[in-house]
Amino acid sequence: YTIMNHWDGILRWFESHLSNGTLEGFNSLLQSAKSRARGYRTHKNFINMAYLVLGKLDLKLPT
Repeated sequence: YTIMNHWDGILRWFESHLSNGTLEGFNSLLQSAKSRARGYRTHKNFINMAYLVLGKLDLKLPT
């Protein structure tokens, strides 16, 4: 019964070989950014934190 409910998606995987693993990874990183942005007053601050987390910027000072 469960396979029949997802049959179209199963067949599409054989054609495209794409999964939602990348999307789930981004979602996990965004949840991390959301927890880091707690206490800020605006959505703009959450968006900025998401860019910092997802962008994987190297913020170390040069030595």
